[in-house]
Amino acid sequence: MSTKKETRARTFTIPEPTLRRLPWYLSFVQLLRNEGHEYVSSTRIAQGVGVDSALVAKDLSYVQLQGRTRVGYETEALIDYLEEFLGFRTQHRAFLIGVGSLGSGLLADKGLRQFGLEVLAGFDVAEEVIGTEVAGIPVYHIDELASRIRSEQVQIAVLTVPVLQAQLMTDRLVRAGIRALWNFTPFRIQTPANVVVQNTSMYAHLALMFTRMKAAQEGSGLYHDEP
Repeated sequence: MSTKKETRARTFTIPEPTLRRLPWYLSFVQLLRNEGHEYVSSTRIAQGVGVDSALVAKDLSYVQLQGRTRVGYETEALIDYLEEFLGFRTQHRAFLIGVGSLGSGLLADKGLRQFGLEVLAGFDVAEEVIGTEVAGIPVYHIDELASRIRSEQVQIAVLTVPVLQAQLMTDRLVRAGIRALWNFTPFRIQTPANVVVQNTSMYAHLALMFTRMKAAQEGSGLYHDEP
């Protein structure tokens, strides 16, 4: 296995589609481990997640994982390596901005911590939520944001504000020292080059699902899920 320093360096050379698929492989192998399987082949992983086995082998080769002939990968070692490589073994501290229905749901999602994201607090302007807690996580007024970013040394923000506030809040977060944004708004926020942005638009995925449903009903088959 490689060192953590080598692992971090390789992360930036791996194609983004591969990085998106690696958590699929991890989740499936975890299921197999829980069922008592000690080894798993790329063919078995491919069958489990619905992609080609050659693609699985290629994806795992990017992170310098090679299976044993006729045996495959040791499930426990594969899980350990992928969790470390994907950053799930390190707790990354974050603040959530916008404690509406979506924001509250994310605060209550205990699964985020299992995958390396620890949301320390939520921020909002609504008096009815300020000073309350969601699943044990405190909610503060947005005016406390900058000082708490400094005191807690938080570098990640989860953005769930109304779309009209998305860019204004992004600018405010960047000025306060945030270096990565998980953007749940449908607005394509603009940031300096040294700030990482991950856009997760549920509305875009809804549009894709509706379009694929329509295509399937019409028998055109124009749209397919990409591996």
